[in-house]
Amino acid sequence: MKITDVRVKTVQSESRLRGVATITFDDSFVVHDIRIIEGENGLFVAMPSKKTPNGTFRDIAHPIHGEMRKLIEEAIVAAYNELLEKGPEEA
Repeated sequence: MKITDVRVKTVQSESRLRGVATITFDDSFVVHDIRIIEGENGLFVAMPSKKTPNGTFRDIAHPIHGEMRKLIEEAIVAAYNELLEKGPEEA
């Protein structure tokens, strides 16, 4: 499975949220609302989730293997950094 497109929108907020990404696989499957978060050790991505009736959150889409998670995270963080380099008028 190949990542064929990554789109990132930056978020201006006082929270740790830095952006939201959409990623496409094999030009045929898309996952929206992947959050880019500033953590204590740098940026990381959080998969889309929904709130359960008991108040916790559960991922609605996520990679099963660590290798795929790493591939997704690297692609999204790279796209985010590239967008920041272009400057605020592009972001």
